[in-house]
Amino acid sequence: MKQVWKPGTMIYPLPAVLVSCGDMERSNLITVAWTGTLCTDPAMCYISVRPERYSYELIKERMEFTINLTTADMARATDWCGVRSGRDYDKWKETGLTPVEGVKVGCPHIAESPLSIECRVKEIVHLGSHDMFIADVLAVLADETLLDAETGAFQLGNAGLLNYSHGQYYAQGEPLGRFGWTVAKKKKQ
Repeated sequence: MKQVWKPGTMIYPLPAVLVSCGDMERSNLITVAWTGTLCTDPAMCYISVRPERYSYELIKERMEFTINLTTADMARATDWCGVRSGRDYDKWKETGLTPVEGVKVGCPHIAESPLSIECRVKEIVHLGSHDMFIADVLAVLADETLLDAETGAFQLGNAGLLNYSHGQYYAQGEPLGRFGWTVAKKKKQ
């Protein structure tokens, strides 16, 4: 039997990402777990941010941001950036993360991130406590150390990605199967 609770946001786990915004002279990092894919063609994604956050205005001013996936090694920095404000701290300096100039956007991406997704805001949807920034993906920056030397395939599962679930951070666990594994035909011996 299940208990009935009031409406809430209990869709977990989520990626715990660091969003970089601003420009190389004035930038910030904000931890976001409310993010995801909206469309593959054209490639689109979103982040949801409270309007009172320091990064909100930086994103709104430039209409661009970069989603940086995080790893277990980045957990401390990810949490810290989620509880401290860029109004009061230089988050790059405080966390030791390295800003790298963007390729298609003016905001930096994080050198330590295994995958950075540069985005241009297409629309801002006012929802209530958060506003959703719907964005076109302009570039995906992949860490070359995660490329398989033989096949060239990107091995993101080897990055030790960080997940967030109901107030806790988790390192991504063991793989259970590839997409479609339940219906894949067995190879003949």
